[in-house]
Amino acid sequence: MRVQDLQLFLSQFTKGSDAIKNDDSLGTTLPYLIEQHKKEIWEWKQKEADWIKTDNLFKGAQKIIDEMGAKVVQQVRIISDLNYQITKLKKELADKNK
Repeated sequence: MRVQDLQLFLSQFTKGSDAIKNDDSLGTTLPYLIEQHKKEIWEWKQKEADWIKTDNLFKGAQKIIDEMGAKVVQQVRIISDLNYQITKLKKELADKNK
């Protein structure tokens, strides 16, 4: 419907200003189109805000995952080192008990 209203406006606009002044429907159509456009802009701004919020949440989650992955690798190294020290101490204890 809005495209037709716009086409009507444009066709009347090209006919001349007298045709526009004499058409009462245009007086109600143009403000309607402007309001609809404002509503659409507002809706798109809301969607953009949601997209930005989602993107920020994603980046935050991604950062947490990266940090936790680094901590897991660090813990695996610590566990490996502790297992090596346990094995070494067991061997020393076994050598002392001989």
